Amino acid sequence: MYTDIKDFSEHVDKEVLFHGWVYNVRSSGKIMFLQIRDGADFAQAIVAKADVSDEVWAVAETLTIESSLELKCIVSKHPKKEEYELQVSEVTPIQISEEYPIGKKEHGPDFLLNNRHLWLRSPRQWAIQRVRNTIINAIYEHLNAEGYIKIDAPILTPTSCEDSTELFEMDYFPGDTEGENDKAYLTQSGQLYIEAAIYSHGKVFDFGPVFRAEKSKTRRHLTEFWMMDVETAFANWQDNMDIQEKLIHFVIKTVLEKNVKELEVLERDTAALEKCLQPFKRMSHAEAVVELQKLGSDIKPDEDLGGDDETTLTAQYDVPIFVDKYPAKVKAFYMPPDEEDPTRVLCSDLLAPEGYGEVIGGSQRIHDYDLMVEKMKEFGIDREPLEWYLDLRKYGSVPHSGFGVGLERLVGWMCGTKHVRETIPFPRMINRLTP
Repeated sequence: MYTDIKDFSEHVDKEVLFHGWVYNVRSSGKIMFLQIRDGADFAQAIVAKADVSDEVWAVAETLTIESSLELKCIVSKHPKKEEYELQVSEVTPIQISEEYPIGKKEHGPDFLLNNRHLWLRSPRQWAIQRVRNTIINAIYEHLNAEGYIKIDAPILTPTSCEDSTELFEMDYFPGDTEGENDKAYLTQSGQLYIEAAIYSHGKVFDFGPVFRAEKSKTRRHLTEFWMMDVETAFANWQDNMDIQEKLIHFVIKTVLEKNVKELEVLERDTAALEKCLQPFKRMSHAEAVVELQKLGSDIKPDEDLGGDDETTLTAQYDVPIFVDKYPAKVKAFYMPPDEEDPTRVLCSDLLAPEGYGEVIGGSQRIHDYDLMVEKMKEFGIDREPLEWYLDLRKYGSVPHSGFGVGLERLVGWMCGTKHVRETIPFPRMINRLTP
């Protein structure tokens, strides 16, 4: 049986077999230090020339960066650190790697993106993807505990859910879809579809890839990313914010608990994350505009917050900010008007601190049939492909709310990364479709 790095502490002074990869090699001519990994952790293996046969030493000298291997060795505790290392007696290469293209020198982003399939092995990418995995599982764990079930929404849709200018279009069996449009689109969100499921299950969520044909090159945008949508029956827009805050608190606690090593690799300021376990700040869009104008922004009262505005605003607080009641004209057709000011809608965006900006967008949904029809006309929405969505307002309609979490933005915030492209294994942007 092979021993994992995480179990080395249970085998001190015992002989074990290890298999994994070499991610760095140093040699003084008498002692060779192999930096090794097994996929879940990193450690050091030491080959001392005086303690092994000439044949073993000769084999060890053939090892290159990213070679795969098997080691026979004794586990020892580091004399000064709470770490464990291997004293090697035998080395068996599985595959000797060719010269690895990613060296110790600094590489530009394009080079690393071109070699993304290899860059995933770097300690930094290793850490980011494991934090991503923790976040995904934390979301499932929390929502399941809160009584939500997962409902899978389709990826191919007949129309847009928000802005038809951001759709990826494709031909869909031309001539075979009798009475239907021969065009299909990659989904922007599963929201509309899982709204249908609240009438069966009350609390639902989906989690999957979504696509935006938005020609944006900012550090916050991808053309393909993962979205988690939640819909809750009998919940208003304020309940909706409470649900979001509880979820994000759980995610932060879980990452801080389970990703200690990964956050160390990333040199993440965990104190900044710990501060976010306090209650979140809440303000209206109107209040946010006033504050931003005082801080030098030229934002107008009826405008959406731009990326720079979000950065400026969140720099003033240590906790995430809910900004609610945006102008109706900058939000989606399915958001109900505020009774106190019909030019605004019952919605909120959650802005993460440290300049990370919007990570969640949510709102109460219009549940009145006539109002929904009116809004669709106002926004120029073709109702034919959405008749099924209008049906939901005919049969047992109830007040309900929902929100969408951008996974990559959430991962970026948790990890402290500067660009969202680092948070997904194979990023898709307007200028990149490979590898």
